[in-house]
Amino acid sequence: MLLRYFYDAELSQASYLVGCPATGDALIVDPARDITPYLQVAAQENLRIRHVAETHIHADFVSGGRELAARTGASLYLSQMGDANWQYGYAQEPNVILVRGGDRWMVGNLRLEVMHTPGHTPEHIALIVTDTRRADQPVGIFTGDFLFVGDVGRPDLLEGLTGDTVNSKEVGARHQFQSIQRIKQLPDYLQVWPGHGAGSACGKALGAVPSTTLGYEKLFNPAFQFNDEDQFVAWLLADQPEIPRYFAQMKKVNKAGPALLATLPTPTRVTRRSLEEQIAAGDLVIDLRPAADYRRAYLPGTINIPETGRNFSTYVGWFVDYNRPLYLILPDAAEVGKVLGSLQAIGVDQVAGFAGPDVITAGSESMPIISTEEVAARQPANGLVIVDVRGQNEYREQHIAGARNIPLGFLPQSLDQLPHDDTIILHCSSGYRSQIAASLLRAKGFDNVMGLHDSKEQWSELLETVAGV
Repeated sequence: MLLRYFYDAELSQASYLVGCPATGDALIVDPARDITPYLQVAAQENLRIRHVAETHIHADFVSGGRELAARTGASLYLSQMGDANWQYGYAQEPNVILVRGGDRWMVGNLRLEVMHTPGHTPEHIALIVTDTRRADQPVGIFTGDFLFVGDVGRPDLLEGLTGDTVNSKEVGARHQFQSIQRIKQLPDYLQVWPGHGAGSACGKALGAVPSTTLGYEKLFNPAFQFNDEDQFVAWLLADQPEIPRYFAQMKKVNKAGPALLATLPTPTRVTRRSLEEQIAAGDLVIDLRPAADYRRAYLPGTINIPETGRNFSTYVGWFVDYNRPLYLILPDAAEVGKVLGSLQAIGVDQVAGFAGPDVITAGSESMPIISTEEVAARQPANGLVIVDVRGQNEYREQHIAGARNIPLGFLPQSLDQLPHDDTIILHCSSGYRSQIAASLLRAKGFDNVMGLHDSKEQWSELLETVAGV
């Protein structure tokens, strides 16, 4: 048996190649949309990708399963365990094989067994692997978004995003508890290969190491320490991070079947005048240049999401309208292919045009910032509103006294809560999110906006803060 691990740091997403060198057959589990790495590794290892499997309908990235199956001719294994709302829309394609709990198939000498693990989503499955040439007992399990290192998948992605009934998150939490009770019956030595690592919004406390064992999780994963279902449900639903708005779109795309990359339009290079016209028409223009460059000079009406951020694409997903064209200002126009790949990974397929930094000409507007010392000197003061754009859990842990908490992703829906006459100071823990927020408010007509770009360590030392509320 051969196992290879692939990790997308931008999305904290893991996928796997498991192969049988004796027969040359290989399976890809939960592939990303860019299938090039799988094709390259399979070629290097003299393997043929004849099988592709999805553990569930993903919410945080566009699946590459359909793309990979179309390119290689592989069979694509999809869960049939969900109800009518959780069935794949492309299940009738000729290379698709629907599976249910208890089903098995072979990848060369490797046996895959389906385990139904609802909770994160109703149709979720895990895949138990046995290397039949070496043993008659399984070696590991691909757990998708059911079980992570130190955590389990959140059950609340359905409610409020996909039109499911109210309280579906509690139903999902109870299913998650029952799924944990079932997996507890498997042997401790079993290796666990999860679908995400630290930083993913699919859980609240994912570990940073790539894999674990079931025995270790039984001992130290908080989810395994509950014997009472009600207590488990209360724990699982508490303190979950904000759900990125684009997750709802990913559910729709992955359920219906992602478009093949060859069918996507190619964006064209545009001028500053063209960008100004698109802004006037209501289209979104995102400036991906570094924050310092944007502050020095920017095109009014744009939002600055620096491409230097590790997960910049997820922030784009918070604000993009999937039904309208998107335009980009790049720090280097030659990098357009790389940027498109990151955006297509979350289904942003409608990039209509792009420009390089040359469209930011002399005389363009600049954006002011403020230091912690300056804020401290003005405190307390009328006419100064501090907005903390971090997540609710971060805010509860510690925040500047008197600051309002509006998480960045919810800022567009909260504009009516902010004054136009007062000076608005936006801050986070490093300056990255507050820069995005400041540019967003200015694009929405708020003129008296400044970003606080000092770190949490700096503002927590000089400004009065509140902790543990």
